[in-house]
Amino acid sequence: MGRIYTIVNQKGGVGKTTTAINLGAYLAYYGQRVLLVDLDPQANATSCLRIEKSTVRGGVYEALIGSFPPTNYILHNPRLKMSILPATPALAGAEVELVTIISRESRLKKALATVSDRYDYTLVDCPPSLGLLTLNGIVAAKDGLMIPVQCEYLALEGLSQLLNTLERVRSSLFPELKVRGVILTMFDGRTNLSNDVLTEVRHYFQDDVFQSVVPRTVRLAEAPSYGQPISVYAPLPTVRRLMLPWHASCWKEMVGIFRGWKNENAASIRPWSWPGCLDPWW
Repeated sequence: MGRIYTIVNQKGGVGKTTTAINLGAYLAYYGQRVLLVDLDPQANATSCLRIEKSTVRGGVYEALIGSFPPTNYILHNPRLKMSILPATPALAGAEVELVTIISRESRLKKALATVSDRYDYTLVDCPPSLGLLTLNGIVAAKDGLMIPVQCEYLALEGLSQLLNTLERVRSSLFPELKVRGVILTMFDGRTNLSNDVLTEVRHYFQDDVFQSVVPRTVRLAEAPSYGQPISVYAPLPTVRRLMLPWHASCWKEMVGIFRGWKNENAASIRPWSWPGCLDPWW
């Protein structure tokens, strides 16, 4: 059975989608089978990987509401060696439709249970809210949550609200829920604010905070406009010195040991592409 992690924070713009895409890309680079689940109605993870969301024929919505197998809608990118369960415009109405469904908070968990054994890692990218979609992502995170925190004051305010929500989920729905790691993003060492936030978060979460931080870099912000993760968009020595330490930190802490490449049989993962996607999802 593969591992399922959910990237969550109800505050927008803290780097959830960037974290999910780039961590997934590096895990795939190291030979792991990765599934990215776009649970955000804005479909940023889908569009950031050069998939035209308006022409995708199905995705997370159908798996949540229609109870269709996720395998019907998973796309595979041979170049990045990773797969995605995309978001579609219909996902915007899922919050309302889920209200009347029995066990509405565990719909995603049940859907992913049918495909998680095909992947080493499933990364769920949540929307910037604390609604039913995010709740589904939290309940589905059987191996833990990853919380990106922007190195700014308002991000700390939102973090306290998220922690209260997690406590309620533990008490009523998912007692085994745990925080796998807190990721400090958009760090600018030249400012006192970034350093103060870093100190405060590490004081509160202690060993749950990844030691490496994600710096604020223009290349990382530009990559989505080209539909590429940073490992493809800017595989330059300068960028790699900035980004690889953090991804290596995540890798070692998530897996325990560095395994290197695995000679997976490419034919074991069905390559999906639809006419609506730009190219054969490359």
